[in-house]
Amino acid sequence: MRASDSTPNQRATTYSSYLRVPELLSLQTPRADEPEHDELLFIVIHQTYELWFKTLLHEFTRSGAMLRAARSHDALASLGRIRTILKTLVAQVDVLETMTPLQFGTFRGRLEAASGFQSAQFREVEIVLGRRDQSVLASFADGSDEHQRLTAALHRPSLWHHTLAYLAARGHAVPPTALNGDVTTAYTPTQAVQDVVLSAYQHDAEAALVLERLVDIDEGLQEWRYRHVKMVERTIGHKHGTGGSSGAEYLVATLFRPVFPDLWAVRDRF
Repeated sequence: MRASDSTPNQRATTYSSYLRVPELLSLQTPRADEPEHDELLFIVIHQTYELWFKTLLHEFTRSGAMLRAARSHDALASLGRIRTILKTLVAQVDVLETMTPLQFGTFRGRLEAASGFQSAQFREVEIVLGRRDQSVLASFADGSDEHQRLTAALHRPSLWHHTLAYLAARGHAVPPTALNGDVTTAYTPTQAVQDVVLSAYQHDAEAALVLERLVDIDEGLQEWRYRHVKMVERTIGHKHGTGGSSGAEYLVATLFRPVFPDLWAVRDRF
């Protein structure tokens, strides 16, 4: 807005009003009149995770569009931001680990059925990265906004599908079965696609940069999963998580499972 457009009764935008700081600071509401000291940290960390998940989904949408349009430099910028955000998620575990198991235990019971497994945004991040498992819907009521959003995500192409379209647009012979496969089913890595990936690495320096950025993201996600597992084990051991979740057991099962397996399969062929 230009200065000439303002009216006498119209207040100028301030830091506080633009970021809605009063509303933001009112959202940390411990479950007791006399909250435990560490409960505020727990709430702030997890609210911050949700904000980063929102930003990740925003960037994944742009990355997919830029890949589909074969705009390498724009895709690299967005993928690089995703990689850096993942590093920030890992760093936040360091802060959470300053809370001891005894300190967490002072308010853990107040969480009742609440569990990180109910984070619809993180479930959507997993779907964007290729997870195709209807069980992710189980934590959300039929007809809820979360259920509808995740169902829609399960029917959209994953980031890897966008990458295959990007390679095809650059003249690489991506097999039609991979390029036009059913996006609602889990992607299966193949030798044919890996041959295309290897060729792109060897003969297309621009595409190779994009593929390596995807490896960065895959590695960053695995690093965050590992730190998350160790944080849970350090805090509650092997007990079940809140809300009846399997806690560390489920998290361990997700370790060392790359989301872009074709990119890792070609490593020993360089």
